[in-house]
Amino acid sequence: MKLSVALFFAGLFGALAAVFILLSFGTDYWLLASERCHPNLDESTSLEGVTIERGDVVMQQDHDDVILYHEGFFWRCSFGSNEVDEDLLWKLWFTNQPHAKVCMPAYLFPFPVSHQTHNTTQYDSAIIYRGFWSIFMLIGVVAAALGGFFIICAAPFASHRLYKAGGGLFLTSGFFLLAVVVMYVLWLQVLDVVDAYVEHQRSTLCPHFTLSFSYGLSFMFAPIGIFFCLLAGLLFLLIGRTVRINYN
Repeated sequence: MKLSVALFFAGLFGALAAVFILLSFGTDYWLLASERCHPNLDESTSLEGVTIERGDVVMQQDHDDVILYHEGFFWRCSFGSNEVDEDLLWKLWFTNQPHAKVCMPAYLFPFPVSHQTHNTTQYDSAIIYRGFWSIFMLIGVVAAALGGFFIICAAPFASHRLYKAGGGLFLTSGFFLLAVVVMYVLWLQVLDVVDAYVEHQRSTLCPHFTLSFSYGLSFMFAPIGIFFCLLAGLLFLLIGRTVRINYN
């Protein structure tokens, strides 16, 4: 009876882990970002021969002055907007996006690194870092899929070896995906790639350039999947040990 309950919860946690891991892997919303160039009207400027002083009201035509990004494992997409929305999660929700947007592969090109904004050393380091991040992500997803396969094969035969193999693969998946999450946070919060990008844009494009970013739903799905993955792995290892003692 106790074994049946443990099998039920282990299978439930394994299924939830697979769902959240696949959602995190397959959707391109790990990062949400917006960049904007604020016009500087503090000082006197000239517009078509007319001098503009502080306090004057300037009527401008609507134009795409905000660029919005969302990035995941497969793609980094961007599109223009003439509205400033502080809630990036809502603005970049699936139903709020235009039909036309520019997407490029993101496997080895993490936002916001490019040849134009970073030197060769920073660019090469970013490619290596992103390469390890992508490899860890693939290992985590494949390990979770193989773990589920081993557990399905173990059920009809009550094989303790297959249960242990499946549990070990779930644990492996959880640890690699945990490394993926930590590396992504370090990339955005600790390393200076974002600051270097902002400084470059301010010096070459716009003195009042601003960049804001937040974590998207794909990123949020990952810790949930990791939690269920580790829990399922531990339960399956315990089940394998119990089956070996009681039935062999």
